[in-house]
Formats: sequence, C-alpha cells, structure tokens
Amino acid sequence: MNILFIGPQLRTTSALVVHLLLLLFSTGQSKLIGSSQPIVATVGDDIILPCHLEPVMDVAAMTLEWTTSDQGPRFVFVWRAGQDLVNTKHPSYKGRTSLFSDELKHGNISLKLSEVKPADEGKYQCFIPKRNEASFVELVVGAAASPVISLTGIDGDKDRVALQCESKGWYPEPELLWLDAEGKNLSAGPTETVRGPDDLYTVSSRVTVEKRHSNYITCRVQQRNINQIRETQIHTSNGFVNILSSVFAATVSLAVCILFIILLVFFLWKKNVIKSMRRQWNESDHAKQ
Repeated sequence: MNILFIGPQLRTTSALVVHLLLLLFSTGQSKLIGSSQPIVATVGDDIILPCHLEPVMDVAAMTLEWTTSDQGPRFVFVWRAGQDLVNTKHPSYKGRTSLFSDELKHGNISLKLSEVKPADEGKYQCFIPKRNEASFVELVVGAAASPVISLTGIDGDKDRVALQCESKGWYPEPELLWLDAEGKNLSAGPTETVRGPDDLYTVSSRVTVEKRHSNYITCRVQQRNINQIRETQIHTSNGFVNILSSVFAATVSLAVCILFIILLVFFLWKKNVIKSMRRQWNESDHAKQ
C-alpha cells in the first residue's frame, strides 16, 4: 500500500528541488543595472549614462544595444563583433556616442554622450539581446542663463520708469518673475517667449515701477524641472534719472563734436578744391597769352 503513495511524494519533492535549483541559479546570474535616478545634463556637456552587469561579466564578445524610444525607435549605439556599427545609429547621434571598450570585460556598458542637445532628453534603454535583459536610464536636459535688465522709458511727470528683462538660452521653457524689495511679485506685462533653431528659449517681460529713494527691483528666471534659478537686481532712485541725463548730455556732446569735425573736414576739402580750380584757371590764362 505504501508503494502507491511514493510516486506523488517523489514528484512533489523533485519539483521542489528543481525549483530551488532554478532559484539558486537565477540569483547567481549577473543583473543589468542602470540608474534609478534621472541623469541631469546641461546643454553642451559630455555625460555618461550608466549601465553595468553585477556581478561582473565579460560582455566584449556580445551584441550590446543602446536605444531611445521617446521620439520613435532610435539606435543610439550598437556594439557587435567587437566593433561600433556606425551605420545603424540615428543620424543625430553619429559622432556623439561611444562605449568604454576597455571596460566591457568588466561588464561596464555605460554610454558616453557628447555635446548634449535639448532633443537628447528622454528615456534610454541598455539591452543585451543574448540575455534578453534590459535596463533603463532617464536623461533630463537643461540650460540656464542670467537675465539682463534694461531701461526702456522714463515718465518724469509720474516719477516712474519702464524696465525690460530678457534672458536667452534656457531649456526647458522657464518662467519669468518681477519682484520688489520685499520679494513680492510685481504686476508686469505678459512674458514673451521665443524658441530658437537650437531649441533654446528666450524670455522677456516689461514692468513699470516708481522711482523711490531706495527701490530694489529683481528679475528672476527659473525652471523647476532642472532646479535652476537666475536673477538680476537693479536699484531705482531719484538720482537714477540724473545719471541718465548725464549720459544723455555726454552722448549729445559727442554727437556735436563728430558733426563739427565732419563739417570742418568738408570745409577744408572744398577750400582745397576751389584753390586747385583757381590754379588751373591761372595756368590756362598764361598758356593763352
């Protein structure tokens, strides 16, 4: 009777043993690891997208692929038969991606991306076809620049000045704020945004403020996604107009001097021309006599 129960017990035990062996085998295999945190890069930088096998395993003889699918499937880099398959790369990545070939024997498949562009932003996949294993790295691209404040007008009757703030070379699109001396938002005109052919943004805005004995105005440009803030401060006061008047007077004086020099040169040139013509007439008269 006991023999009847040996078969099922043996099958159950065998299944458990096989399951444990598979579990031990799988835990002993190398695992492809990317980055759990986004990689933040500035436009123009050279950066590294991390990807490696752990524990270490030689992958130099394997096919290795880096792709991105944010704007359609694109091959960023393909390593096969010990060489870089340049012709498989998307044109926008040619000449800008490479692996550390000496590190492949240590399982390091990290990708170097040179001269980062705004269009490079997105999710990248590190893939080993033979092992059917992939890992992902997210790239966040940013660019920031300090704003410039300029005077655009003066209202002497109302004792007010108009200011413009402009900042070029941002990515992604930032926001522009005007702040008073206490850090409170000022009511300003709408922010004008222009995106250039290089995908970088230029933002500008105007505000009209009162001239006071001590009035500090700040133009702040910020992009929260890349945690970047740039700001410029200007001091407006009653003496501000006097300085501008002095600059204006100096400009007028310079213009008058230049005009005087031009007139003087013209007068001397005309005098020489008349003198030369008289000399020619005299020589002509002598020749006739």
